[in-house]
Amino acid sequence: MKNFIQTIKNIWSIKELRDRILFTLGLLLVFRIGSYIVLPGIDSKALAIANEEGGGLAGLLDLFTGGAFNRASIFSLGIMPYISASIIMQLMGVAVPAIQKMQKEGESGRKKINQYTRFLTIVITGFQAPGYIAASVPPEARMDDSVFWWTTTIIILTTGTLFVMWLGERITDRGVGNGISLLIMIGIIAGLPGAFFQEILAATGPEGNGPVILLIEMVALLVVIGVTVALVQAVRRVPIQFAKRQVAGKEYSQGARQYIPLKVNSAGVMPIIFAQAIMFVPLYVAQYSGAESGFILELANFEGLWYNLIFFILVIAFTYFYTAITVNPNQMADDLKRNGGYIPGVKPGRSTAEFLDTVLSRITLPGSIFLGLIAILPVFAMQAGVKQAFSIYFGGTSLLIMVGVVLDTLQQIESYLLMRHYDGLMKTGKLAGRASTFGMAG
Repeated sequence: MKNFIQTIKNIWSIKELRDRILFTLGLLLVFRIGSYIVLPGIDSKALAIANEEGGGLAGLLDLFTGGAFNRASIFSLGIMPYISASIIMQLMGVAVPAIQKMQKEGESGRKKINQYTRFLTIVITGFQAPGYIAASVPPEARMDDSVFWWTTTIIILTTGTLFVMWLGERITDRGVGNGISLLIMIGIIAGLPGAFFQEILAATGPEGNGPVILLIEMVALLVVIGVTVALVQAVRRVPIQFAKRQVAGKEYSQGARQYIPLKVNSAGVMPIIFAQAIMFVPLYVAQYSGAESGFILELANFEGLWYNLIFFILVIAFTYFYTAITVNPNQMADDLKRNGGYIPGVKPGRSTAEFLDTVLSRITLPGSIFLGLIAILPVFAMQAGVKQAFSIYFGGTSLLIMVGVVLDTLQQIESYLLMRHYDGLMKTGKLAGRASTFGMAG
């Protein structure tokens, strides 16, 4: 406890880090306040009565927006339209030569892609907003159903999504951690205390399973969290060596052997976010069409076989896709060769790139499968008797995002502390990247 308090003091003593943390907390507070501001012309009481049942994929959408979805808040659509636009732009980066050219232009190309992503976000939100109003805001909750009200409400929802996107970008630039991921995580955490309290009441009530079963649930939850942390942190260390250098006629050795840390889950939480964004589409289609049966409605069933099977496959596919665009074995091999480094037993250049690509493919397969299994774990928790509101945190998208984002944010804070020669946040159990490694793994 003493070391923890000292670490907090160290964090507070670094002005830049302190300002970034306060800036991040301030913008997260703005996001939470906005999620409670109801759209003009909507009867909150009538809407609450209509949404009493909740559950299903709609409940998951509400989870990602921190309750804003069921409240008909100005942030009802949250950040998901921006995520969908990012997915489309990244897919276009694989198939469209013009986008590929932008990706290779460095900072200027990245700014152009970001601008196109913002425009695409507006288009996607323009389509989703009327569908959301029609499906999620019943007529009895609309105090004014005129064309003017519909137009202004669509504009407000679009503006709200753009403002949330702006908050995320500002947190990334001037705060701590990835802003978009933090906004999703804070929405998820917002519902955790209420869900946990409901689970306690359900377990200890007259029809509950009793405190022993509740204790078993908590132990299982801790095990799942531990396994998830292990997955996020797991790396395959590829040993590398450097040739001796000559400076002023003297030879210098690079000293201890170094490593390239290839992460088992190089894509982080993005495959889960991307896959979840895709799985929201059937919900919108089912709600907008008013279908009462059919394959689309089965896809919108959060507890159904088809939803979880396709979600599992999408997580695996996006893990490979995102790993391919974020980790470049050819670039790593070129950097190694340029710095006089090599992998023992592997020729520099193309052979090194092929070796790294093979290792990356092998470790990504079990990592992606394990990621997919954790993603669909809440359904198994519900089958075991855990209430749906709490089972969402019992693995799945919510847990993966929370663990991944928390570890990523802690790692950034850790880097600030180590640069100022302070002890890090964790003395036992190293965060990924804290060990002495060759920093080209991406």
